[in-house]
Amino acid sequence: MLYELWKHPRPAAAVFRQDGQVVVASHRLAREVLADRERFSAANALDAVVPIPAGPLRELASHRFRLPATLANNDTPSHAGIRERFGEVFAPARVAALRPWLTGLARRTAAGVAHRLRAGEAVDVDAAVSSEIPLAALARLMDLDVAATGEVKRFSRAALELFWGDPDLDRQRELAETVGPFHALLRGWAAVSTGATRGLLEEHGEDAATAALFFLLVAGQETTSQFLTLLLHRLVVEPGLLDHDAAAIVEEGLRLLPPITSWRRVALRDMDLGGVPVAAGDSVLVWLAAAGADEGVAACPAAMVPGQRGSRRHLAFGAGAHRCLGSQLSRLEAEVVVAEFAPLLPRCAVVAAPVSDPNLSFRMPSPLVVRLRG
Repeated sequence: MLYELWKHPRPAAAVFRQDGQVVVASHRLAREVLADRERFSAANALDAVVPIPAGPLRELASHRFRLPATLANNDTPSHAGIRERFGEVFAPARVAALRPWLTGLARRTAAGVAHRLRAGEAVDVDAAVSSEIPLAALARLMDLDVAATGEVKRFSRAALELFWGDPDLDRQRELAETVGPFHALLRGWAAVSTGATRGLLEEHGEDAATAALFFLLVAGQETTSQFLTLLLHRLVVEPGLLDHDAAAIVEEGLRLLPPITSWRRVALRDMDLGGVPVAAGDSVLVWLAAAGADEGVAACPAAMVPGQRGSRRHLAFGAGAHRCLGSQLSRLEAEVVVAEFAPLLPRCAVVAAPVSDPNLSFRMPSPLVVRLRG
């Protein structure tokens, strides 16, 4: 299995077979696969990479854990209506209205980190910044009462490892013991929810509303959290990048450091894809990170050059009917954090670089420990 794709060199072939999957690395073909619902289904998007055996499944079932087709894995007629409902939550105007509050939060966070650094402390930026701000922003936007950041992070990382990682049986049991109870907590949140989640609950039932919260808490905050850690690490190591506009830095980061390195589809019929025969039922792995660095995507595809032509042509948020609903929120959070931390980052040195565990799709980097330069 192609775990840790961030460690693999970009392949020469646009499409190839490896470990039982058809891998798509070309930008053009990756976009085509993601957008073409006639030939490719999203139904396998949330399937566990390592099949979950009976014991962990029983643990999950004891907490009524279910992931019905709701958002990322939904290719049923209900998808458009559910997406439209949550699209209103993430509407550009509502996201833009968060900027003053978000700027204040990031500024206070930066001041707190700076104070700790000046006191001689080494600070884990992943915990102090990346883990806090995206969750707070999502909770504010969705009117969720989320106070226990550590608990949400523990659940999110456990879910990403259980479904996209490479856990052995003992580890699957441990992860199920974390994911199951938190899923039950999400079910409780869904029951007292308002807005889009309440509407989904009334129209499609408790399972669908809980599944939406499950996915949004993972995709809506964890991916942005991961991206912030990856980007802030790069900016500490290469402070010259901070000479550019924050928005331009973020787009180049999304192109070259996407937190989701790959995503899956399943072929709906026999076809030829980039010269490779594909059979109905084949798993198709879209290598998003490779597609972002494809020749022709940007003027200098392999180099991080904020503001260069083609910077925004990446597929970090996917494409087509399942394109990330929270793309504007993620961009806003990253831009504000970069802008507010820009004066501090050049004065920092890395004590511990972020490490990512084996995973098919998600980076999950942590921790990122820095100190002030001597």
